[in-house]
Amino acid sequence: MKDFDFSPAPVGDILDQAVRRFGPRPAMDFFGQRTSYAQLGRLVERAAAGLQELGAGPGVNVGLCLPNCPYFVVMYYAILKAGGTVVNFNPLYTAHEIQAQVRDAQVQIIVSLDLAMIHDKIAPLAEAGVLRHVVVCSMAAALPWRKGILFRLFKANDIVKVKTGGAYVRFEQLIARTRTLAPVAIDPGRDIAVLQFTGGTTGTPKAAMLTHANVGVNVAQVRAVIPPVSLGAERFLAVLPFFHVFAMTAIMNLGLDIGAELVLLPRAEIKPLMATIRRTRPTLLPGVPTLFTAISNAAETAKGFDLSSIKFCISGGAPISAEVMDRFERISHSIIIEGYGLSETSPVVTFNLADAVKRGSVGPAVPGTTIEIRDRTDPTVLLAQGERGEICVRGPQVMRGYYRKPDDTRATFVDGSLRTGDIGYLDEDGYLFIVDRIKDLILCGGYNVYPRVIEEAAYQHPAVQDAIAIGVPDKYRGQAPKLYVSLRPGQSATEAEILKFLATILNKIEIPKTLVIRASLPKTMVGKLSKKELVAEEAAHQQPDA
Repeated sequence: MKDFDFSPAPVGDILDQAVRRFGPRPAMDFFGQRTSYAQLGRLVERAAAGLQELGAGPGVNVGLCLPNCPYFVVMYYAILKAGGTVVNFNPLYTAHEIQAQVRDAQVQIIVSLDLAMIHDKIAPLAEAGVLRHVVVCSMAAALPWRKGILFRLFKANDIVKVKTGGAYVRFEQLIARTRTLAPVAIDPGRDIAVLQFTGGTTGTPKAAMLTHANVGVNVAQVRAVIPPVSLGAERFLAVLPFFHVFAMTAIMNLGLDIGAELVLLPRAEIKPLMATIRRTRPTLLPGVPTLFTAISNAAETAKGFDLSSIKFCISGGAPISAEVMDRFERISHSIIIEGYGLSETSPVVTFNLADAVKRGSVGPAVPGTTIEIRDRTDPTVLLAQGERGEICVRGPQVMRGYYRKPDDTRATFVDGSLRTGDIGYLDEDGYLFIVDRIKDLILCGGYNVYPRVIEEAAYQHPAVQDAIAIGVPDKYRGQAPKLYVSLRPGQSATEAEILKFLATILNKIEIPKTLVIRASLPKTMVGKLSKKELVAEEAAHQQPDA
């Protein structure tokens, strides 16, 4: 294991050190518009001073409602350097969801784009006086000049003409203000850097309070376990959204920490994604399993597509099957290293070691982290090595608690250890194997059936691309498994054929009662397969057994 320094520091130090070390090197690429570390540092300083003039500082929560673009990186660090707290918002959420989270997190200032699809969700909050200020950034201005002109021409109906004054401030006005940034004393162990919304183990949105120490130390933990990198020379493909904690830590913050160039993409659309890979030749690719499947599909159909620049990939956010991993590694000639984490842990808890990967495992704990397996029905009881139970975590990356939700915070900790809501076990080498989510467990006639086991079996069928298993009511057994799959492009299979295949792998109680083939399966905004839509659909249409 590499030497590891747990010394906590303000998250803004990551950028300051990168600017000093890698000043002239490129920090960001946005469709060909490049920004150096020195330029990024100057923009952050000016934006931070402008935010302070708007009232940002200690105790002030500032929202970011942005896709991956230069403004996200600039404003994230500007908020922290101004002494405020970043609140990440998914810009594709509904107006109701965003407005509820703004109120819940007591956001006073928010940063967004001049695009109607985002601005129209935020404007009512400004008009109602909930938000003191809205900083509006121009998407066209972030693009290379020619693409910016075309964007203004062809996307004119999507662009909102925001009148400045009152609550509204344009980004150009923010950074043009003449006030000098006032240094802010930050206590890394106490001061909150980020409020990260998560469903937690209950499905109710809550904001995890991540301190500067939580976020900064987790970057150092990840850097300690990834394969060797070349400082100031790597290129991160940043297609996973920064508003998600995985990308925030494992792409944006880690990327700046090693002086990498962040190749920014606002959406995971396969054609621009593959064109960007061809143009920029990224060296590091963090992703979720569905992203690796999409790239594999596209690379196979494009003869001679070159993925050889990729040194290694990091997979997180959802379990990755051996079939998806093997296929991508065969096509790209790189390796995928899987880790595990959650919003409440900044997020990384475990990470496979490149020279000692165990397939099916998410790896051992990152440095300074302790994993405990506790009894699911009585979490005060610690289980022995090899026994299955609830995964609980201790470490410097574990959140302080949920914002303004002391009861939820108390329920999430047991004896000072964070309850993850995941079921798993540790092997003799300390490698963690995740079995499933507690809330996804299917109870069939007194037996525990794990959806992930069914999904992993489905992925072994050569025609299956994506798979989601859920539990549905069953008059005889209480619950029974139901499996949804989508097929790979150009492949065909019937429901009966797939069920027959599964019968050779699964035991009788695990075999799905029903199998449905669909053109595509629901995904989250990050690209992870999502069960909740199918569960809701089933609840709405489920009829009692005859």
